[in-house]
Amino acid sequence: MKNLFFAMLLFIANFAHAQNFKYAFVTDTHVGTATGEEDLRKTVADINLQTDINFVLVTGDVTEMGTNNELRLAKEILSGLNKPFYVIPGNHDTGWSESGGVSFIKEFGNDKFTFDHNGYRFIACASGPYVRMSDGHIPRDATVWLDSLLKKTPKSMPIVFINHYPIDNSLDNWYEVTDRLKTRNIQYAICGHGHQNKAYNFEGIEATMGRSNLRAKDSIGGYNIVNMAKDTVYFSTKKPAQELSPAWRKIPLKTFVNAGKIYERPNFSINQKYNHVKAIWTYHSNANVVNTPTYTDKLVIYGNSIGTIEALSIKSGKKVWQFNTKGAIYSSALVADGLVIFGSGDGNIYALHTDNGKLAWKTPAKHAVLGSPIAQGAYVFIGGSDNTFRALEIKTGKIKWEFTEVEGTIVGKPLIYQDKIIFGSWGRHLYALSTQTGTLLWKWNNGSANRMFSPAMCTPVATKGIVYIAAPDRILTAIDVNNGSTLWRNKEATVRESIGISTDSTLIYGKTMQDEIVAYKTSVSDQGIAWRFNAGYGYEHTPSDLIEKNGKLFFGTKNSVVYAVDPKAKTILWAHKIDNAMVNTVNAIDDNTLLVSTMDGKVAILKYDKK
Repeated sequence: MKNLFFAMLLFIANFAHAQNFKYAFVTDTHVGTATGEEDLRKTVADINLQTDINFVLVTGDVTEMGTNNELRLAKEILSGLNKPFYVIPGNHDTGWSESGGVSFIKEFGNDKFTFDHNGYRFIACASGPYVRMSDGHIPRDATVWLDSLLKKTPKSMPIVFINHYPIDNSLDNWYEVTDRLKTRNIQYAICGHGHQNKAYNFEGIEATMGRSNLRAKDSIGGYNIVNMAKDTVYFSTKKPAQELSPAWRKIPLKTFVNAGKIYERPNFSINQKYNHVKAIWTYHSNANVVNTPTYTDKLVIYGNSIGTIEALSIKSGKKVWQFNTKGAIYSSALVADGLVIFGSGDGNIYALHTDNGKLAWKTPAKHAVLGSPIAQGAYVFIGGSDNTFRALEIKTGKIKWEFTEVEGTIVGKPLIYQDKIIFGSWGRHLYALSTQTGTLLWKWNNGSANRMFSPAMCTPVATKGIVYIAAPDRILTAIDVNNGSTLWRNKEATVRESIGISTDSTLIYGKTMQDEIVAYKTSVSDQGIAWRFNAGYGYEHTPSDLIEKNGKLFFGTKNSVVYAVDPKAKTILWAHKIDNAMVNTVNAIDDNTLLVSTMDGKVAILKYDKK
């Protein structure tokens, strides 16, 4: 009884203070677009004129492309506010980020935040995708942080949750947020992303999407003012230099009660259908893994989004060693000559001793290094975000040559073919350099001025003097390796950034955006689609490649199902779901053993064992 009395006092105390304040809710400013800068400057000036606003929340897509220049400009504009402001990134700030999110954190202090005001606890998380295309995703390190924070939050304390995406299935792990928030006194959530004022309810949690700050087809932009009254929160649109509009949305403020209703959750029943596939082990890293793990006879090695390289026992999945950098790692590590080599968002290329994780050498770049390395002979080749592609000595890290004329950021894995190193960037071009000298031999583009169609996350494949790519323009392209001329482009199937080549080099594989695997004959002329197979995986847009090993074709999907297909019989051999986030390109140890990783930080070895 005594404990109940004190709990009631705490509840009353919280709500006694949790009232009568206002804040500005600004979202989707998109600095870098035609009017983004001007619209945000007008909003900042308008907010500064209002003495009754206590603070400002900015809920993502602060910039258009997440470039360092755009982020610096956005920070400079927001720093003109005469009130406290709090900012989280959106998909535009991270999906094409030239620093892998490092620059956002440098500019704004973090990609998540919490603070208390008048008895309320405000909690905000980032949401990707990061570096490449995929569904929205609350980062693994954010859910770990959220767990720790909620443990310290009294159950009666009222909470406001802030995110860029709606907390629904536009986030592949929406349930990790809603399930956690429903254990506490969640009052409501706010989000951006949809560029419109809209009322939501996320599994019993009231929520509000705010309009974009951009003017769009109007003559002026706008934002929302949120009025926290005694028992109700009101949302009203405010346009700079205009009167506040009447409240368009109101939510009662009351103790949250979890009704216990059952909601949709990811379905793992496919694992029962193909029950001869098992995870030998699964390890859950404390941060996102957005790269393909490598392996030795003893270790599995990969990096994560908080800058840690982790090495696990290939037999047990237990951690053997780790090495910490100061920036996110999106580079797929490479093992060569007893060293593991990778790039980091902290602007360095690293080589560690494979057996113990000790630093062998570190070579600085001018900006983040998000690209993946590839080796040939005594040299390793890797691209960075400093408009530079490098060749380095594997043993020492000494630079052999640098090509400094890359437009945009390099984030993919290059191809070495016929003494050429071939790679793309978020700067519209595919490049071919001499592996010996770094001299530009040719560069290719698809004719589009839109950087989002750049051949950046596509992995080139080649055979018979032809390079093949599948860029975000959804057209499979064949390019003459000798001069960079376009041989043919096929757009019969919506193949987006996912590609593969058969072991006999007769077929190019593609993963369409809806259910189908397609194959094209390797040829100097467009032969059309050789065959197509409906694998039934649903809508799909992740840039995870197709890998053939001993006649079996492997690939992963955006919702963590890994497939093994017989490309000749056009049948599914097996499928296995390990998570609900994007599967990175798999690493086939043999035709029955796969090393896989997901964006949520799960790393596993799958084994097919039909007895």
